[in-house]
Amino acid sequence: MKKTVFKFGLYGSITICVLFLLSWFVLDDLPYFSQEVLGYISMIVSLGFVFFGIKQYRDIENDGKVSFKKALLIGILISLITALAFGILDVFYTEVLNPEFTTEYYNHSVETLKASLPADEFEAKLAEMESQKELFSNPLFSFVVMALTVFVIGFIISLLSALVLQRKLANNHKPKS
Repeated sequence: MKKTVFKFGLYGSITICVLFLLSWFVLDDLPYFSQEVLGYISMIVSLGFVFFGIKQYRDIENDGKVSFKKALLIGILISLITALAFGILDVFYTEVLNPEFTTEYYNHSVETLKASLPADEFEAKLAEMESQKELFSNPLFSFVVMALTVFVIGFIISLLSALVLQRKLANNHKPKS
């Protein structure tokens, strides 16, 4: 099981990192909303390895059977590895590759709110954002938020995959005569 978890966790980690970096280098001029959508698609694609990891464990390593509990555990562990990799990448991105990202995103959010809210609501929302600005600039907080985002999506995929892939061998008990 450990081998499968690490193998498919590594596949998911590499996939999410490659897709993230590819979108940063190639598609960085897209609007923030489009980048967010691509980010979620990247998470789902990379967490697809949860399904394949559970399936490989069931079909190749465990004689065609896997309980719901074991399948869920495998999926959660693969998701955890992928989530940790993405959290680390996000911190590396915001601290090294693009240290202005947080400021740029904050300014974009302020402009969007200013254009879409009445003045009194905008001022209230701006005050709320200002109070949270320092928190969102903290690399540890950023790591936790991004890793948890991937992990929650991974948990959902793990749950669905475990439901679909669970399979127990039929009991071979002799009938009572």
